[in-house]
Parts: sequence; structure tokens; C-alpha cells
Amino acid sequence: MIELFRIVCGKNMNKLIKDIPKEYRPYEKCLQEGIYSLSDQELLAILLRNGYKGNSAMYQAEELLFLMDKYALKGLSGLNYLSYEDFLSIKGIGSVKAINLLAVGEIARRVLIADARMKINLSSPDSIARYYMPKLRFLDQENVNCLMLDVKNNVLRDVNLSVGTVDSSLVTPREVYKKALEYKAVRIVLVHNHPSGDPSPSKSDFEITRRLKEAGKIIGVELLDHIIVGDNAYYSFCKENKL
Repeated sequence: MIELFRIVCGKNMNKLIKDIPKEYRPYEKCLQEGIYSLSDQELLAILLRNGYKGNSAMYQAEELLFLMDKYALKGLSGLNYLSYEDFLSIKGIGSVKAINLLAVGEIARRVLIADARMKINLSSPDSIARYYMPKLRFLDQENVNCLMLDVKNNVLRDVNLSVGTVDSSLVTPREVYKKALEYKAVRIVLVHNHPSGDPSPSKSDFEITRRLKEAGKIIGVELLDHIIVGDNAYYSFCKENKL
């Protein structure tokens, strides 16, 4: 779409939307062909609404896509990785537009979480990972969450136990089971993220899992699984028979 836009507009890429043939304007195209026909660039242009002096929203949208590409981000999912300051680095994007872009990324994330929660199957590591993926995969620090379950495997609470550094998290069996007993849980699932995107467990991940399993047997609260979330990938101790 970017190349087609260049051909239609010619060498002068700063053409305004009104100077572009109607069939290539995102609003008109949306009305004629439907929202699904729009490219990433066109969707961003609609969101940005207008460009800045001498440059269209389409041009500004292209600059935003180039910024995502510079950071090796994957399409529009890059909105969840870019910060307020990143958006402000693009000429013509001020505070209002930057907040709008942050809001769109957050809305998309929450929609994914709500959809996954409705479909969550607590006996399936894949289902649990899908629920936590949009919550944890974009974070730049390790977060440790714990699903507290009753005797019928109903979710009692989804508790954030710890926010750690970039490469480690601070959590102990005492903290975990103190919360479990507080909510009268009989089973738990521990979930945390690896900001690097690689969900492969570290030595400390194996160690905390072993200690949680042993402590749970003594206390009477079963550790069903420990799931590590990466970038669109996960590791399940239960699935890998490491519990």
C-alpha cells in the first residue's frame, strides 16, 4: 500500500489527503469497500485524522510504520511497544495524538484479554497462556501473577504478586501461599513473563517451581502449573512434565 500511495502521489510524498484521488482516500475507501479493506497505513491515517503543514495523515502514518520497522516491531502490534515519547518523536504528533495512539493499543490489549477470559480452560496450558499473553507480553519488567482456584476450578482471584527487574522477579513460596490461603484457594497456577520474549525457563524458574510444589503439598494447596509467557510463545511446566 505504501508503494501504491507513492505512485499515485508521485515524488511529492507530502501531498494532502484532498489532493489524492478519492478512491485512494481512506475514509472514502472505507465507505465503499468496508473497514477490512484498509491497510495498516490507512487505518493509522484515520486515527491520526490530519497531518501537519504540507504533509498528510497518510504521510504521517507511513512515518509511524517506519518507526515500528526501525524497532523490528510486528505491524500494528508495535503500538503496544511504543511509548508516549516514541510517538512524540514523529513530527506532527503532539500530546493528544500520542495519547490517542496509546489508548488504541490499550483498547486492543483489553479486548484480547476479555475475549480470552471468556474462553479460558483451566485444564489447558494453551488456554491460560492465551489469556495472559496480551496482559504480559508487552511489559518490560517481569510480573508474577497467580490464578487462585476453588475446589471446582473456578477462578477466585487473579493476583499480581510481584513486579521485578528486567531479568528477575521477586517472589517466595511464603508470599504465594499466604495469598492462596487468604482467598481460600485449593489450587493455583503461577504465571510470569520474560521481557526478552524467550519463555525458556531459567535455573531460578526451575528452583521456584520445585519449592512451590513442595510447599504446596505441605500446606494442602496444589500447584497445577507454572507458565512462562514470552513474545507470542509460552512454556508450561505441566505440559513439559516438569512438575
